[in-house]
Amino acid sequence: MDTTIKIGAETRDKLAALAEARNMSMRALIEEFAATALTPAQLQERAERTDAFLVSEFGHRVSEDDAGALRERMRQAQAAHQSRVRGTPA
Repeated sequence: MDTTIKIGAETRDKLAALAEARNMSMRALIEEFAATALTPAQLQERAERTDAFLVSEFGHRVSEDDAGALRERMRQAQAAHQSRVRGTPA
């Protein structure tokens, strides 16, 4: 079954450019995104599996404080990378 999704012209144009760059249709691009993007429930399940693995293999449980600190370090690293890509200081 086909359906219509209403989006703004700017978003449509960006999706079209992304699809063209990948040599695929916008339909295929959106289907690929839907197939590979994780839902909140899937992300939670993955986090729980990761936690269980760390406990079973290394005897280590990541606390909320540890997780928050790691997220912040990743944000900082991403911002620094983006600054280098744009040629501006972090």
